[in-house]
Amino acid sequence: MTKRLIWALLAFAVLAAMAGYQLGDASFVVNGSRVEMRMVVWILLGGFALKSLIAWGRYKAEEASEDSEKHPD
Repeated sequence: MTKRLIWALLAFAVLAAMAGYQLGDASFVVNGSRVEMRMVVWILLGGFALKSLIAWGRYKAEEASEDSEKHPD
């Protein structure tokens, strides 16, 4: 699972770098203020990365609790 997490985080980083390079100064207006598209993409990818880290932490916690149930010391 750790190897998959590293690959996922690396993929998010590559996508964020590509978005920063490709989108450049592209922006749109929301309620009268200008919002850069790359910031929206970076926030979205950051959310996915955070979700992946939370899922990994939950997996590790469940794995640890299963081990403690099998081998109570």
